[in-house]
Amino acid sequence: MTRDIAVVAFAQTDHRRTTEDLSEVELLMPVLHDVLDRTGLKTTDIGFTCSGSSDYLAGRAFSFTLALDGVGAWPPISESHVEMDGAWALYEAWTKLLTGDADTALVYSYGKSSPGSLRDVLTRQLDPYYVAPLWPDSVALAALQAQALIDAHETDERELATIAARSRTTDNPHAQLRGPVPQGDYLVRPLRTGDCPPIGDGAAAVILAAGERARDLCARPAWIRGIDHRIEAHSLGVRDLTDSPSTRLAAERAGVFERPVDTAELHAPFTAQEVVLRKALRLDDSVRVNPSGGALAANPVMAAGLIRIGEAAAGIHRGDCDRALGHATSGPCLQQNLVAVLEGDPR
Repeated sequence: MTRDIAVVAFAQTDHRRTTEDLSEVELLMPVLHDVLDRTGLKTTDIGFTCSGSSDYLAGRAFSFTLALDGVGAWPPISESHVEMDGAWALYEAWTKLLTGDADTALVYSYGKSSPGSLRDVLTRQLDPYYVAPLWPDSVALAALQAQALIDAHETDERELATIAARSRTTDNPHAQLRGPVPQGDYLVRPLRTGDCPPIGDGAAAVILAAGERARDLCARPAWIRGIDHRIEAHSLGVRDLTDSPSTRLAAERAGVFERPVDTAELHAPFTAQEVVLRKALRLDDSVRVNPSGGALAANPVMAAGLIRIGEAAAGIHRGDCDRALGHATSGPCLQQNLVAVLEGDPR
């Protein structure tokens, strides 16, 4: 890397079960205003804008173009979009700043899962020839992964319940679920309702800046020391669902294993997936995992991964941590994984 690039601001909505009274633009605009206000920047000061969202959730093609009304498309801006979680939009913005074509970037993502059946929508991520016609939904596939871990004696239902309870014991004011949440009945055995993420709507945004510009905009920037993403085979049948080689490789390339992190924000929508990720990332009990509550406390699809990086950066901004890991995932059973290492200046 030839330039130092940092997350200098992060903002998110209060995540709710439904925002039927709001359009995507109305959901997004307060977040954009908030993240810009944190730096004192105006839209015209942003060198590059990149967003992440899903047309399948919105139910219409090129839905992200409507969301640009929240950014302001005049005067013309340098803009891009990924049909993925906003963490991958952040990766594109990071590469843009590395080239020197811009010094600041606005990254945002949003998702409204409430209008339709999320479990059905997510089947569209599957192999269209052999798996998707069977309509296995996201919860059923996560249950296969959880059962594989239990069969391999790597976890049990008691540990999964402990993960769920810890994740929702958070003081995060934006979380959809906080406090004691019953494990409930089996949704798809061995997963109970408490092992699964809440369905809800939300949005998030971050601002990236390079070099001394970052220090001008933020008292303690969260420097991106490494970031990488990798993907597993598309066919679930050729994967070992108890492991995540793509996460491990992304972490290695991002520099996670060079020295310990003190905080990790993991995008693990299901309790069993935290078990897989902790093993792949070699996280011991000294690491604070998901102090924000993670995706088990709030899981706005297409924004939850960006939020993990944003929460890790916010911890550095506040001085709560010095070296943090942010992780995002996409696809069934942790199919694609992005890992970022963030550090604050020495105190």
